[in-house]
Amino acid sequence: MTVTFWVIASAMTVAILGLLLRPLLKHPRQAANERGKTLPVYRQQFSELEQDRAAGLLTDEQYQTARSELERRVLEEAGSAEASIAPAEGSVNLRVVALSLAMIIPAASGVLYWTLGNPAAMTHPVVSAASAQGGSGDDSQMADSLNTLIEQLRKKLEENPNDAVGWGLLARSYMAMERYADAVPIFEKATKLNPNNASLLADYADALGVHQGRKLDGKPEMLIQKALKLDPHNVKALMLSGTIAYNRKDFARAAKEWEEAHAYLPSDDQESSDQLKASIAEAKRRLGGGPSANMLVANPPMEQANPAKPATQSGRSRAITGKVVLGPNMTNRASLPDTLFVFAKDVAGPPMPVAIVRASKKDLPFSFRLDDSTSPMPSRKLSDIDTVVIVARLSKSGKAMAESGDLEGMSQPIKPGTENITVVIDRERP
Repeated sequence: MTVTFWVIASAMTVAILGLLLRPLLKHPRQAANERGKTLPVYRQQFSELEQDRAAGLLTDEQYQTARSELERRVLEEAGSAEASIAPAEGSVNLRVVALSLAMIIPAASGVLYWTLGNPAAMTHPVVSAASAQGGSGDDSQMADSLNTLIEQLRKKLEENPNDAVGWGLLARSYMAMERYADAVPIFEKATKLNPNNASLLADYADALGVHQGRKLDGKPEMLIQKALKLDPHNVKALMLSGTIAYNRKDFARAAKEWEEAHAYLPSDDQESSDQLKASIAEAKRRLGGGPSANMLVANPPMEQANPAKPATQSGRSRAITGKVVLGPNMTNRASLPDTLFVFAKDVAGPPMPVAIVRASKKDLPFSFRLDDSTSPMPSRKLSDIDTVVIVARLSKSGKAMAESGDLEGMSQPIKPGTENITVVIDRERP
């Protein structure tokens, strides 16, 4: 274990304790008065940011950095507000609570990390198959916590329905959680309250495109064009517009719009820069009549949509094929969830799928094929990944995100290009 890790972990713990304990140590009326003042201040700050960028006082990079910080503070305010309300004459001694939290949180964090975390990862970065399989429970716990914060924000916005900035933040939060069906109507509400916000319109187009089957035709394209009229240099709108052109085989326009997006990309976003450069080169190559490939609208949570990065090998040669079957202990169940998802996850990467297909229980046993055409994020294709696991999930909610009661099965780690594997659905998520 490195000294650096423990210094960073300790600093984060102290910072979190400061955020939690500060409202507990305030007089209740003082805290309530401050909460009543903060939301208007945040709205004013968001408005001033928009004005400064429109006036050319802020670069896109400075604007995005300042906006992200404000959004983080609004979420923290929403998450802590409910817990900090208590009568001045109540029977609970808030100082005792604060002292207890100051002792319990660091101790509990250490125990949880030692129990659920992977201390060896600090010196052995290679992820094992067992750790990859065990990560889904942690993902679910984190998702539950974020969902709680999001719902608290929604309740506050229902009390203040004209808060355009708050509705925009809620919509982006839903999008980050891959709850696109929830994000779309919230984006609609936010854009009605703030119809001239180019960044909001571009995010709305992205969410709507994913929700309607990863297609940008129709209303998403109209939103993108409106965003570009308001702000011709909006990076996300340029990326999405370039994706539309690429899908229509207008490679010259795609390359031109991606080059413009690259010109206005924040200088510290090296990953997006590399992906855009590769995509521009690919579009220019296809101008010579080479084989084309469909590109899908991107859906990374709270990130800018990026056009596709050319695969190192063809999607065909790197495809994974196989069959999903029910395990013996599942065949006699009275009822099964109806929606089936089969997806590939990068063993050494984030939990988002790099390829996914959807079916239903009536299709079982289900023969599947995963390749670059089934990648939900053009910036991360199956053919770019070294080792994956294949997960088959019967979802109770009909959503790809794991929930308690879903039925699952998982393969051993395999290489893209593996054929005729069998994934057995043999367990229920707790």
